[in-house]
Amino acid sequence: MFLLLNFASCFSRRSLPVLASVGQRGLAGRSGQWHRAVGLGVALCAVPVVEQSSGSLSNDALIRRAVSLVTDSTATLLSQTTYALIEALTEYTKAIYTLVSLYKQYSNLLGKMNSDEVDAVWQVVIGARVDMTTKQQEYLRLESSWMTALRLSEMAAEAAYQSGADQASVTARSHIQVLKSQVQEVRLLSQKAETKLAEAQTDELIKARGEDSSLPQGVLGNSDDDPYLRED
Repeated sequence: MFLLLNFASCFSRRSLPVLASVGQRGLAGRSGQWHRAVGLGVALCAVPVVEQSSGSLSNDALIRRAVSLVTDSTATLLSQTTYALIEALTEYTKAIYTLVSLYKQYSNLLGKMNSDEVDAVWQVVIGARVDMTTKQQEYLRLESSWMTALRLSEMAAEAAYQSGADQASVTARSHIQVLKSQVQEVRLLSQKAETKLAEAQTDELIKARGEDSSLPQGVLGNSDDDPYLRED
């Protein structure tokens, strides 16, 4: 009842004095929950309420209009996160191929370098692995944001369908499918690169077994401990 009085007072010319008066009489000695109630009442005053008239749109029409705005907004969010994810995946894939190339060069030079040269080349390989890991973490972070945007878009499309906004629903679902296909294409490229990396690491490890006398410490560790040789 207090909230109803508080809400109704917003439509009078003396809304602020009424709120102050009610606050003095009704809130004195009350707990913090009554203060929160006043805050909620004031917040309700800020929500625009469309009063229906004989010539105005129906509630269903207003809902369809609102849900169309929601599908547009979620589509924009999904587009932006998709672009960011594709860019991050592309950079990650490039970093993988750089590391693959270094592993192959390293393997080809085994047995042709002294221990200092081997150590110097291995440091370059380590730097490339760190760079790849950084790019992998970035794409995983953006992938999480993309998944959230995808769920929001799917919910908006369903809401549009339920409210009768068929065109908005169809457009949203089509947009979702296009962007999902684009992400999947880039994912397949990165997965192919990861496979090549695993193969290059295996080849390097096999060759390194025969050259262990000249290898720096850490090169001949257990391959199971290498996160890039394990499947996700």
